[in-house]
Amino acid sequence: MKAFPMFIKTTDRRVIIVGGGEQAAQKARLILKTDAQIVIAAQGLDDELHGLVADGRAKHYTGPLTEAFFSGAAMVFVASGCFAIDVSAHAIAKEARCLVNVVDQPALCDLTTPSLVDRDPVVVAIGTEGTCPVLARQIKTQLETQLPANLGGLAALAGRLRGSVAAHVPRARRRAFWAWVFQDGPMALWSRGAEAHAAQAIKRAIAAGGAPDARDGGSVAFLGATPGAADLLSLRAVQRLQEADVIFHDAEIGIDVLELARRDAERVAVAADGPWPSANPLLAPARAGQRVVRLRASDPATCTATRAEIEHLSANGIACERVPSIAPQPAPLRRSA
Repeated sequence: MKAFPMFIKTTDRRVIIVGGGEQAAQKARLILKTDAQIVIAAQGLDDELHGLVADGRAKHYTGPLTEAFFSGAAMVFVASGCFAIDVSAHAIAKEARCLVNVVDQPALCDLTTPSLVDRDPVVVAIGTEGTCPVLARQIKTQLETQLPANLGGLAALAGRLRGSVAAHVPRARRRAFWAWVFQDGPMALWSRGAEAHAAQAIKRAIAAGGAPDARDGGSVAFLGATPGAADLLSLRAVQRLQEADVIFHDAEIGIDVLELARRDAERVAVAADGPWPSANPLLAPARAGQRVVRLRASDPATCTATRAEIEHLSANGIACERVPSIAPQPAPLRRSA
């Protein structure tokens, strides 16, 4: 990556927009999605920007562009439409150590504006480092159809209930509880507009100490992945990697596969022909209620060691799952004679 994706706090901070025309209005529309204090620096404003100022949603600044004026701003957008003014404003803002975006001048940009899928407080940002904005918009369109329009409300409810979950749901069951909220019944109810019923179901589960189908014990999922074949993993295999608390993997498993897991999941490299039941490291974390993945470079369905591990874990009351991990490959194209 040449640019690191990051979210910048805007509460009680200024965002300065230099310019009073359509380009400046485009940036103002974007920042209006936040709670930032918008300051528009220009001698004159078009009707749209004038309306924002009249409604109290932005402030109009007509004074000189100085280092003191820019100081402390969360970010600066320069969109005057005049190259000389843009370059001058950029230089002054940089003296004030601001992050600056100059419209249509990539070389003068510290930050770029991504395509956004807005389900506040859930926000998905899509960027291509300026190489293909059309592709970013296509991805945005796909995500817009996949994410429920009211998803943000469920996320906000979850945030309000985090303290209650911490007080009533045992730590070992919390991950399973949140997975149930966002993958099972409550999510389905909320997505189809039954928000009140979904909220009641979540609160009943909290009072009961966890999700209705949550187990006190953990589980182990056995996956196989050929090194360098992350794009062939089945959807269920990717889901198990993203749910895992601990991943025991063969040393030859590639980083491209491990990158599909949660960032905070523990990763443990083990010998490809083990572990055997007499020294099975999968047992302890599963007993502690964690979700464990055993990721092999071979097919778990035909691996003798996997069968032995499953027998040993099952005998100790641990739920095991053998996941089809490589998606079927299409037949190769044949050339006609």
